[in-house]
Amino acid sequence: MDSGLIKLDMQTVLPEMAENGSRKKWIIESKELLLSELVDVLDPAGKIGNRKKLLLDFINREKKASTGIGKGFAIPHIRSMQAKEFMIGFARHRDGYEFDAMDQEPVNFFFVMAAPPYDDSLYLRVFKAISELVCFDDFARQLMSVEKPFDVIRIIKSLE
Repeated sequence: MDSGLIKLDMQTVLPEMAENGSRKKWIIESKELLLSELVDVLDPAGKIGNRKKLLLDFINREKKASTGIGKGFAIPHIRSMQAKEFMIGFARHRDGYEFDAMDQEPVNFFFVMAAPPYDDSLYLRVFKAISELVCFDDFARQLMSVEKPFDVIRIIKSLE
């Protein structure tokens, strides 16, 4: 993971849900805004073909099933022709966002991954490793307390 692909203060402002509006529609619209910011996190890697198409791939993937895995974590992940190489980024929001997580709790931590369609091995290994890190009780607390992007990498390496 590259410290340039780590954002410790997400800025997305979600719209208020209309009083008589559809919760499902609001969640989809909110996720699109959040995914756009997460694609921006990956953008400095210089490994994105077409940013708009990559975002659409993330949105379509999220419509199939939420990548909010619970305990404050989401792992938006795709294989896309728009990913020139494997890339992974991290973003945090202290208050958390509604992301339709499995436990219905807000998501504070996003590990966002994209890989070319033919890059299954690395993609799956990294996804598995992140999923296992989430099981460490102290992991979320440590990620919440970091103040510099490099500290995220240090924490991950200390738990490997």
